[in-house]
Amino acid sequence: MTESLPEDVAGVLDLVLNPDEPIHVALRQQVPQLRLQSRCQCGCGTAYFDLDADAVEPAPTGPGIVVSADVQLFTETGDCPGEVLVFAQGGYLSWLEVCSWSDDVEVNLAAAQRWLQPSSGTRAGNSRRLGP
Repeated sequence: MTESLPEDVAGVLDLVLNPDEPIHVALRQQVPQLRLQSRCQCGCGTAYFDLDADAVEPAPTGPGIVVSADVQLFTETGDCPGEVLVFAQGGYLSWLEVCSWSDDVEVNLAAAQRWLQPSSGTRAGNSRRLGP
């Protein structure tokens, strides 16, 4: 069962897909058509998408699965407890993954959104696009 994209997922996608990168621009255009297929059961916020490929153009990511965005998360104290990855498959947004590297700091979608906000002064500057 799919449902419309929750605000927390849409907000993180907005923060990690750079409007100045052509591939990210193409992926951003897919966001209004995304539907939530499922979420990871552990509470991290990882979200898997459903998308009608006929309704949008593919981004020029190349074939297969690629990491389209990789943004490290920095807390208010400057620690880096994890990252957010955005995956595309065949040019279409496929899932958003929230990764934790810390046993001391809870890393989930809500924390990622807070740490990625420009007003926090800790917005990740290490964003990079991997793949073609």
